[in-house]
Amino acid sequence: MIEEELNNVEEVNIPLEDKHVGQGAIEIAPEVLEIISGITVNEIDGVYGMQGSFKSGVNELLGRSSHNKGIYLNSTDNGLSIDVYCYLKYGASVPKVALEMQTKIKEQILFMSDLEINHINVHVVGLVTPREVEKHRASLAKGMEDQA
Repeated sequence: MIEEELNNVEEVNIPLEDKHVGQGAIEIAPEVLEIISGITVNEIDGVYGMQGSFKSGVNELLGRSSHNKGIYLNSTDNGLSIDVYCYLKYGASVPKVALEMQTKIKEQILFMSDLEINHINVHVVGLVTPREVEKHRASLAKGMEDQA
């Protein structure tokens, strides 16, 4: 439901502030900011993975990684905000991991695009137990054996 609403939103490039007058415009596609956020989140200890859509699941089956999976950028009159939908590893401190996500996403986007993000909303949609991690690894290994 959320993805349907977000997919219906017209994608408009985000212009950067022109600090060097007369050199031309610089714009960033919203997907670029989502990818920066996705890569940043996946590097944080305690994050198991991101909540994906059917489209991102099919892409992964075809061998294409979807770095912006589970990341949604919103542009309003109040500025830019990001919603992160993720799964955490069981035993991770939810507040600590969420705060680290918010801090690192803001830092990376500011560093890479010179854009300020007003809000980063972290939605923990599930916890993954060590047993589930092992089942997932075993199924991946079996899938690799079947392909060979």
